[in-house]
Amino acid sequence: MNSLANSEVLDSRSSQAVFLLLLAVPILATIFYGAVDPAAQGLLALASIAILVLWAVVSFKHGSIIYSQNLLQVPLLALIFLGLIQLIPFGSAGAPPGVMSVSPSSALSYDPFATRMFIIRIVALLVFFSAALIFLRSSRRVRAAAITIIVFGALMAFVGTLQWLAKPDAIYGLRPTPQAIPFGSFVNQHHFAAFMEMTIGLGLGVAIGGGTKRSMLPLIGTGLVLMLIAIVLTGSRGGVLSTGVVFITALAATYFANRRVEDKEGVSNARRVTMIGLVATSLGAVLLLAIVIAIGGADNLLRGIGFGTASEDPTSGRLHFWSVALEIFQAHPLIGAGMDAFGNAFPLYDSRNGMFRVEQAHNDYLQMLADGGLIGFTATVVFIWILVKTCVRSIRSASEGFERSVAIGAFAGMVGILTHSFVDFPLRTTSNAYVFLLLAALVVVVGDSTWKRAKLSKPKS
Repeated sequence: MNSLANSEVLDSRSSQAVFLLLLAVPILATIFYGAVDPAAQGLLALASIAILVLWAVVSFKHGSIIYSQNLLQVPLLALIFLGLIQLIPFGSAGAPPGVMSVSPSSALSYDPFATRMFIIRIVALLVFFSAALIFLRSSRRVRAAAITIIVFGALMAFVGTLQWLAKPDAIYGLRPTPQAIPFGSFVNQHHFAAFMEMTIGLGLGVAIGGGTKRSMLPLIGTGLVLMLIAIVLTGSRGGVLSTGVVFITALAATYFANRRVEDKEGVSNARRVTMIGLVATSLGAVLLLAIVIAIGGADNLLRGIGFGTASEDPTSGRLHFWSVALEIFQAHPLIGAGMDAFGNAFPLYDSRNGMFRVEQAHNDYLQMLADGGLIGFTATVVFIWILVKTCVRSIRSASEGFERSVAIGAFAGMVGILTHSFVDFPLRTTSNAYVFLLLAALVVVVGDSTWKRAKLSKPKS
């Protein structure tokens, strides 16, 4: 950790309150249906304001503006500015005068309201992420955050499995989802699987890495099994595939991180960890298969690995959605049709005459091309490129033990959901975006000391 972690900045009550909010926001967002409702978005905006106020109090008390210079914040800023540009009224109104009772929008975005909501959501996420880069900077807080995420993931997996067995008419028995297949607290079962990918990645990194008490390993292992069961029961093929990528990433990263370390018997730690990981994965797969079949989830298991579907289109219409996304991009190559405006733009380029009402492209990368054009897509690619470089650097530089295990696990979890994003839109579920950014912040703070404190100007007497 750096000198900031040892300063009085992190010891103040305001700082501790920010840290608690950083843990509470993703948890509450996940519990409340993934925070996909406008009401939940409003509460998250209020939480961001609270974080900003407490952050300002900490800065004022210590006579300095405390902020991180980490470059991962820049692409998020770029997306905000792109959204603002798309709201400029330079476009065509799209209807002759007198046809509509109200004046149509002439903004560049096909859906100005959705673009405004996108901007609000990204601003809230940026405030959360920037605060996490500052207020997670201590070994104690990194450990607390990592354990909280793993435990919460296991609990949600348990609740989701119980709900699947009970098969209620609504989420928690309160919220019906007649046009969707829910799982756990999520309206979309695929996005629950994506949430599990992140938590299982972190748990796996901590389990096979160092710095964890042996007495904790059975508990972590139980949590991992619960998460695996939940992923299979969702029936998400993208979830199962991405979970495999999570395991491969965690094992490979642990292997290369330990390849030069030898134990007392002269056996490579990397080889030992890989063998343990492979044995544990094999045993876990057998146990998972037995449990899923025992509780009646064989159909979900078959669908999750690519079988058991009678659909003529194995992509469930995704190939058509992707082709329309590319057509939208070709029509608006520079700044796109508007952030989160894909649903309004889709019917104008749909070759099937309105057969589908599609809100998302089911591929986050193609949708960014359609929504944000080359500018938005470039910002996304730059973010991922900086993130991967940061993860590699953090895994190499983090102190051996729990912190490096956290970096490996967080990296594996993020790779999993980024893989899943090729066939779905899991990061557009707000709660998943918060968990993702929390994992990214954990990776940064365990291996990066980039921060700056700028002196506040004192008022003249």
